[in-house]
Amino acid sequence: MDIATIIGIVGAFTLVVVSIAMGSPLSAFIDIPSLVVVVGGTIMTTLTMQRLKVVLGAFKVAINAFKDKSLDNVKLIDRIIDLTYKAKRGGVLVLDNEDIPEEFLARGVQMAVDGIEIEEIRASLETDLSGVVRRHKVGQKVFKFMGASAPAMGMIGTLIGLVQMLGALDDPASIGPAMAVALLTTFYGAVLAFMVFNPIAEKLAERTDREKVTMTIIIEGVEGIAKGSSPRLLKAKLSAHLSPGERASEDNAGEEAAAA
Repeated sequence: MDIATIIGIVGAFTLVVVSIAMGSPLSAFIDIPSLVVVVGGTIMTTLTMQRLKVVLGAFKVAINAFKDKSLDNVKLIDRIIDLTYKAKRGGVLVLDNEDIPEEFLARGVQMAVDGIEIEEIRASLETDLSGVVRRHKVGQKVFKFMGASAPAMGMIGTLIGLVQMLGALDDPASIGPAMAVALLTTFYGAVLAFMVFNPIAEKLAERTDREKVTMTIIIEGVEGIAKGSSPRLLKAKLSAHLSPGERASEDNAGEEAAAA
């Protein structure tokens, strides 16, 4: 579970609700027709942009924004290097019964054990990588569109409210409340776009980038195992994909191992 995403969304809504409650009753910011225009309109325009199956799939992908299933790349590299040492000593076939928890890595190693050509192994794994990135980008595209559509639907709702307000100018007492209701749709659109849809789209993009790095490390690691590459050289090559924070973690782990 990614606690940061939950804290961010819940915290943002809490701040807005508290600030409203400190100055006026919350009921003043609740208007069902305005919600229908913004939420319903955003969903309908999104369905116009994409097929229903794609939109539903995007919401399934969005669950990744609330789950942190990413692997520890430092530990992943250590596992790959350990497999490389074993393959160097006893040949690739010695890895046939190796217990590898990472499914993608296990599949790549199994192909190497089965004697599949290195080029074919890399092509197969890269096809999987492309498929993952493509699926995730569809989810990002849907949420980015919803992030752009929600404020637009909010503006449409505001214009509807203004037209209705101008049609009732003969009753001055109704102008203030009508104007407030008209502005609520813009408020709803902004809240949904900048507190829900856009952040989820960006979080999905971050997840995709991280998963792409992890899968790239595995692809190059499997290739190194199949080629019989030097473990030291392979580790240096794989470590180049690590972020500065991960490299610092790797260095600290190395220092602790040396001290032990």
